[in-house]
Amino acid sequence: MASATKIDPFLKLNNDTGFGTNAANVGGRFINRDGTFNIRKEGVSFMARYSVYYYMLTLPRWKFIGVLILFYFGINLVYCGLYLLAGLDQLQGLIATNAWGQFKEAFFFSTETFTTVGYGRVNPVGGWANLIAAIESMTGFLSFALATGLIFGRFARPRAYLLFSDFALISPYQKGTALMFRFAPYKDNHTLTDVQIRVNIGLKVIQDDLTEEYRYYDLTLERTKVESLPMNWTVVHPIDDNSPLKGFNYKDMAAADVEVYVLIRAFDDVYSNFVQQRTSYTYQEIKFNGKFVPMYRESEDGKTTILELHKLNEYKDLTEKL
Repeated sequence: MASATKIDPFLKLNNDTGFGTNAANVGGRFINRDGTFNIRKEGVSFMARYSVYYYMLTLPRWKFIGVLILFYFGINLVYCGLYLLAGLDQLQGLIATNAWGQFKEAFFFSTETFTTVGYGRVNPVGGWANLIAAIESMTGFLSFALATGLIFGRFARPRAYLLFSDFALISPYQKGTALMFRFAPYKDNHTLTDVQIRVNIGLKVIQDDLTEEYRYYDLTLERTKVESLPMNWTVVHPIDDNSPLKGFNYKDMAAADVEVYVLIRAFDDVYSNFVQQRTSYTYQEIKFNGKFVPMYRESEDGKTTILELHKLNEYKDLTEKL
């Protein structure tokens, strides 16, 4: 583990990260690669902590579609069971004579009622069946209203749409070295403007009394702002006398449990709103003696620049040249 004497005591600490300093109370990384905070909350009930709306807005697209499909079939199975419980004699127009066929007809009658399609061949004639159908039709249009709102919320929610390299590199830079990583926008016709970046680092140190604590520092960057981001941006932190990483090798980073926190903020012209995206790199995701390869080229006709997103993680290993 890094000793407090290994880090320049005159470097300014960043005490505004929102993370704790007591190393004994912290487990794993602080920020996940997808930008979410790696924290689990306890002490209040699940229902008090859980937000269905937020959960549905932040679900991956395939999970969101899967939840909608499962809900649709699940709710119709529930109502189908209620019709069967009320008795099939309360449904008029059934033509199936076996149990499986009658179950299917009751299920599809439920889907027609839930969606308010109502083809008309099967219809309720008993009091209980009419009551169930009335409640189901109300549940149906309320559910579709909620689903429409969620879909609109997902489409209208501003996002940065950035891809980050899977790892950061310690690369040659000028007469020394630098910590580098890169990111790029991946949506067509989607360009961010007034893009600003802030990078912090957290590391574990041993105090003079042998207690452990986390310390946080702002990393000085070669550039902290660009006017627009149509291509990729390689972020560079020179490892010089003003860097908390000065003199660190991989073993030092591992001992100090180094984690680099990245925050991007920009203005999105499409949504006319500000967007942001977070990520982090732990010491396991920092590679030494590498250099990113260019990830853009000129088109064959010489009229267009092509951004090769599949090269976002490609780099040259410089170890053999050292």
